[in-house]
Amino acid sequence: MIEIAQIRYRNLFINYLEIPAGITTVIGKNGCGKTSFLRICAGIELPNEGSIFIDGKLPRETECCWVNEFPDRNILFSRVFDEIASPLRFQYFGSDEIDSRVNNIAQFLGISHLLTRNTYELSGGEKMLISFAAALVNSPEMLVLDEYDSHLDYKRNRQIEYAIMNFGYKYVLRCTQHMEVAANSDFLIVLDNGIIKHTGHPNQVFPQLIDSPYYPLSWRVKA
Repeated sequence: MIEIAQIRYRNLFINYLEIPAGITTVIGKNGCGKTSFLRICAGIELPNEGSIFIDGKLPRETECCWVNEFPDRNILFSRVFDEIASPLRFQYFGSDEIDSRVNNIAQFLGISHLLTRNTYELSGGEKMLISFAAALVNSPEMLVLDEYDSHLDYKRNRQIEYAIMNFGYKYVLRCTQHMEVAANSDFLIVLDNGIIKHTGHPNQVFPQLIDSPYYPLSWRVKA
């Protein structure tokens, strides 16, 4: 369980919130505080007031991987294999273990053919997949994704969504502007000007948003 209490940070004001294990998606208009929320949950920023505990630990004591909206800001190395392997090398894993993990993740994501490529020659969607692979390779406790899908085509989006659903993370925190993606979550958080308006399972939250732009099109069609 992620417990957030009395948070004050920039435009965020959260009195109390419990986030269960699973996939949690934060939605709301631009500037409502989604990225700020993710950054303090990931431990990248510290709140001015309040506390966050992830299974009783502070965010900076939790093994967490962050994927930025802009893939060029994630990439450190020129060769794809080295980029994916970098989290393991920073922790002094042996070369055999690194080779095994990188190849397994690349196969899982369908990007084995990119391992010898130069990262700077890749498309935006390919760069996002590489950043995502680097986040998966060390099997962290929590994965945090900041509008990771905003530059992806349908095929790339499906690849990453499949990985999120099947890789077995205890916690996935993400924000998106795609409500079909948000609908495929265990828990939703709706932010409005830094304040939480709704929380719960998509089946509980989306009916309260039926007259807003945040109601999934597929749900509207079915209705």
